[in-house]
Amino acid sequence: MSNDPVSLHFQAIRQHFARLQQEDAVAWTEIEVVLEDLHTIYEEMQTNLETAIVIEQQLQHYYDLFQAAPIAYLVTDANGGILEANQAIAHLLNVPHPYLPGKPLVLYVAAGDRSKFRTKLNQLAQHGDQHVWQLNLCPRGGETFAAHLQVAVSRTREGQIERLKIGIFDLSQARGLISSASEVASPGELSEAPEHALVAPPLADSAQAQAMPVSPLPYSLDGLRVLVVDDEAGICKFITALLESHGIGVKAVTNSAAALEEIERFQPNVLLSDIRMPGGDGYDLIRQIRALEVKQGRHIPAAAITAYLDEDREKALSAGYEAYWYKLSQPTELVEMVVQLAERATKDQS
Repeated sequence: MSNDPVSLHFQAIRQHFARLQQEDAVAWTEIEVVLEDLHTIYEEMQTNLETAIVIEQQLQHYYDLFQAAPIAYLVTDANGGILEANQAIAHLLNVPHPYLPGKPLVLYVAAGDRSKFRTKLNQLAQHGDQHVWQLNLCPRGGETFAAHLQVAVSRTREGQIERLKIGIFDLSQARGLISSASEVASPGELSEAPEHALVAPPLADSAQAQAMPVSPLPYSLDGLRVLVVDDEAGICKFITALLESHGIGVKAVTNSAAALEEIERFQPNVLLSDIRMPGGDGYDLIRQIRALEVKQGRHIPAAAITAYLDEDREKALSAGYEAYWYKLSQPTELVEMVVQLAERATKDQS
């Protein structure tokens, strides 16, 4: 930095001042101090500029990831005006990506649900910061489809709603169970989990069971019972509504102690348990269950569920889980995973 033009200019000024100091040494000493301070400020500005360039490059990287994400995602203001949108939501709404920012999201809500959408926006100030909505969306020039909206509220320090971060899933795909990223592990099958984390999905409305499309399940799974363990009550409601909409019986609890009691009382065919829970995590829970099963001679197929992609999948499978599901995956993927676990249990018993 000492050889850049500004620094050389400072050096020339000092040399000129040195010649003038002989006339009034005290005055020019004060000027020299001021000049030194100015040079220090300049160097700090240069350092901050270099840091800003690095941060800008990092932000561009994350923006590129946002645009390339397979999940349809957008950011709106408190009134539902679109501020940012990725390529996936543009494709889902059949709108050129550059035209989405600045448009109100309500334009793409089916006419019959627009009043409901505005009501939900108005109610956000009185409720929590994470929600799940069921709405019908209408893409440009396309057919209306049922959508699952995961809404995370971002607030100012004063508590005012600043932005809404919304992930959108097309529920029309739920009519046929699909192959997915939710994984049911075969014996000995292990893989590494991605290294970054995602925010847990928002809360669910208790009335979702009627809103979600129903997929036919094999007759052998009629009467299937699933025990859900998650310390987030909203996640329990969401999973319960999702599975019950497919005819599956669900019991949801929020801690490991209650789960151990319900295993005896509810007699579940499949267990879904969160990994990170206070007062006893999912690893401890599955180890206790597997230890009890050795004595009782039975086995409950179990899946670990988590919102963190840096969670150690190998650790979960080694602890006793047969499957692993990320909470931000498509809802239908969870249903398919439950079906696979139940079918495996049926085969093992036959």
